[in-house]
Amino acid sequence: MSKLCKISCKFEPKSIKNGVTQSCFRFFAVSSSLSSSHHRFEEENYPTIHRNRRTQRHYLSKLLFTLSATRYKEIHTQVILCGFESNPFLNNILIQSYSIRGCLDYARKVFDKMPKRDMISWSSVITMYTQNGVYDESLLLFAELRRSCKEGEGPNEFVLASVVSCCGRLGSIVKGEQLHCFVVKAGFDQFVYVGTSLIDFYSKGGDVGAARRIFDGLLVKSTATWTAIIAACVNVGKSEISLQLLRNMLEIDVVPDNYVVSSILGACSSLEYLKGGKEIHGYVLRRGAEMDVTVSNVLIDFYMKCGKVKTARSVFDRMEVKNTISWTTMISGYMQNSSDWEAISMFRDLNSLGWMLDRFACSSVLISCGSVEALELGRQVHAYTVKANVDSDDFVKNSLIDMYAKCNSFGDARKVFDIMGDHDVISYNAIIEGCLMQNRLYEAFDLFAEMRDNLILPSLLTFVSLLGASASLFSLELSKQLHGLTIKFGFSADMFVCSILIDVYSKSSSIEDARQVFIEMNEKDIVVWNSMLFGYIQQCENEEALKLFLQLRQSLQKPNALTFVALIAASSNLVSLLHGLQFHNQIVKLGLDFDPHVTNALVDMYSKCGSLEEAHKMFNSTIQRDIACWNSMISTYAQHGEAKEALNMFEKMINDGLKPNNVTFVGVLSACSHVGLVKEGLCHFYSMAGYGIEPETEHYVCIVSLLGRAGKLVEATEFIETMPIPPAAIVWRSLLSACREAGHIDLGKYAASMAISIDPKDSGSYILLSNIYASKGMWINVKKLREKMDSNGVVKEKGCSWIEINNESSIAVERFLLWFGSGALSNQTRYKPETVDQYELLLQGICSE
Repeated sequence: MSKLCKISCKFEPKSIKNGVTQSCFRFFAVSSSLSSSHHRFEEENYPTIHRNRRTQRHYLSKLLFTLSATRYKEIHTQVILCGFESNPFLNNILIQSYSIRGCLDYARKVFDKMPKRDMISWSSVITMYTQNGVYDESLLLFAELRRSCKEGEGPNEFVLASVVSCCGRLGSIVKGEQLHCFVVKAGFDQFVYVGTSLIDFYSKGGDVGAARRIFDGLLVKSTATWTAIIAACVNVGKSEISLQLLRNMLEIDVVPDNYVVSSILGACSSLEYLKGGKEIHGYVLRRGAEMDVTVSNVLIDFYMKCGKVKTARSVFDRMEVKNTISWTTMISGYMQNSSDWEAISMFRDLNSLGWMLDRFACSSVLISCGSVEALELGRQVHAYTVKANVDSDDFVKNSLIDMYAKCNSFGDARKVFDIMGDHDVISYNAIIEGCLMQNRLYEAFDLFAEMRDNLILPSLLTFVSLLGASASLFSLELSKQLHGLTIKFGFSADMFVCSILIDVYSKSSSIEDARQVFIEMNEKDIVVWNSMLFGYIQQCENEEALKLFLQLRQSLQKPNALTFVALIAASSNLVSLLHGLQFHNQIVKLGLDFDPHVTNALVDMYSKCGSLEEAHKMFNSTIQRDIACWNSMISTYAQHGEAKEALNMFEKMINDGLKPNNVTFVGVLSACSHVGLVKEGLCHFYSMAGYGIEPETEHYVCIVSLLGRAGKLVEATEFIETMPIPPAAIVWRSLLSACREAGHIDLGKYAASMAISIDPKDSGSYILLSNIYASKGMWINVKKLREKMDSNGVVKEKGCSWIEINNESSIAVERFLLWFGSGALSNQTRYKPETVDQYELLLQGICSE
């Protein structure tokens, strides 16, 4: 017999109720005293711990749970050698101790060898499996327990609480509801443990209403019960209800733990519920819980998601103890709020302190480097990821692809992608987005084909990116194929996808397809309405845009700034000052008149409607003038022939420190062209290089028009022939228009032939050349040109003009067609109709002729 057994057998066994003996107790105490500290504790407290059974059990449990798994197995061996393995109390302690140490097999062996099991034994082993995620085994043991129970016996509240939790984890709704019925029938529905588990079960099943009914029916509620119902509300985004529950909790002096506080703050973060989050923060400050690292981290995340970057930084700076999550949350928050340089600066601070960033922080810094196009810094962070051993993480690699693509280093982005090995949908999305950033549209579609060949299912982001690419390619067939795939993969009902589809079809001149997508949508947000409005405007169906706005007003959606940008654009295109004034009035009422996009649209509208004074007032009332605002005003003066004012406005813009863009120079060159400022126009054209701007087709058109109007047709021709980019048809048409004004037949024929060779279906070149022939009385040439148009299938688009009758909003704006070659039109338009009926008669007369 071992030394320990001999020591324990010196004590006379004295039976104690529930199978606990003084000798058993003494045996474990001496066995545990292999550690001198345990032995000293037992000797000092021996008189106290032997007073009653509860004290003995508590001491044994506390003593044994502090031992290592190896030491505990040694003691278990001594239990068997000394003949104590049939003692139920000791076996229950063994099961619980093995469970805490994760030794599930040893605990189960003890349980299976027990000759007699009490409810504590069953509860211990079922709870063990539940806590360790072996939920199926817990349910099997519960079924065995019910079969083994005699009549009048049954599981206790701890067993039932564990089994209900298993059903919640497994998502077994039916079994959970059956257990709920058993709980009620057995009279355990008022037990706190069981009630809390039932709340958690229904919460995980998404039935918050049932969870709330159970909570309200409980007569006694613990902190865990309050935590469970608050977590249930948080999980479904009911932050206001969770806040009210917290208030109720505090009213009855139940102190929430940090988990509850963090959970509600997390809900407020997800919903960007600033008011509720501030209320929680106030409670945290009063309780002094802000010093808790977890709570502070959640507070930082909450303020970052609500856009309160300075407040988040204040919480961070007050933290006495910070962990990696604290730094990561700050860096990610800076990145999400476009404070990229602050994110990079914090990364440098962290690196200087010797901290190692995790993969999430590294990814955030890489994204920030890409946003500010800091390629060299991005390379340094890339090197850091290698040092931190996170460079192999797919999340980091995807961020590297994004960073290199945004920094115009697509070769590096592709290298990172190629060395990844196994690609997933996220990596494909990253490299496809990189291709689109670099305008590698066809390569993006090749990658999509490769992705499908590798049997990787595309995500919503994949289709969003590719649909945008198809819009850039103006490929209707490709757009329809992608539309079909969105239906196949279940994304066609997504409002964001629908919004892009409307935009794609509109840009592809298929407004009917765009309208069909819009009509088939069950729900429409304001983004979808705006997409349809802009679609109509892109296809010059401005009156349809105005009709759609009437439908929008009848819906529950509230128009935003972009809605009115579209409507103002429609009014501009229709040259309808009346509609423009009405929309301006609504803009003021809704408080949108300070939006820069709206003010720019209003300046443009007043300009096109001939109200230069109102356009100037609108410009002067703008507080924050961006480059678009200045461009609108420069273009306004250019359109009205006020070249001097346009150039003065350009100088003021430069003096204000704004850098001109390509649109700015279109307005400046157009102004010079209208009044024949050849020297100034050429000077501005060649100055574009100094601002890093490459001239585009629009700029070349302005210079050709400038030289042509000045009668310098030969110089204009030479200018076109020496262009560094292939001249578009519109460039030659600009020269052709100048030849028409000058009556230059030979050069006109040359310009027309070049324009027609580039764009054979455009009627404008034929008509301009026809006008040159007609001005010279060359009617045979006119006839031949008309015949050539017919044989080539070239059709002149019908012109469109508008009038407003009596300047009253109740009278609709009507359209009439200006047919090509309608000689009687000039006489007819001298008659001014005063009613709609008279106008319709006039329209019929024009069309009949």
